[in-house]
Amino acid sequence: MSLGQTLDALAATIATRASADPATSYTASLLAAGPMKCAKKLGEEGVEAALAAVSGDKAALASEAADVLYHLLATLQVCGVTPDDVAAALEKRKGVSGHDEKASR
Repeated sequence: MSLGQTLDALAATIATRASADPATSYTASLLAAGPMKCAKKLGEEGVEAALAAVSGDKAALASEAADVLYHLLATLQVCGVTPDDVAAALEKRKGVSGHDEKASR
């Protein structure tokens, strides 16, 4: 399975779990806690991924990257931003220099 397919499946699972019982679903409890909690977890996982990157431990980096992607998708869900919204933003940047894209913001 490709990363894209895996992320699509994970996003669908997160969307489904949004209506689950927070007492029995970590995802539901995270989403119920709101954008601030989701963003906090996303930031924590981002730092852990960065530290894993410099440690040279590829398995740890892959695991932390998975955590970042999960928490990013959860944050998008709670904020009402769809994966398609993100894909559209990425498509707009195709063929544009990173320096030029950043300068346009």
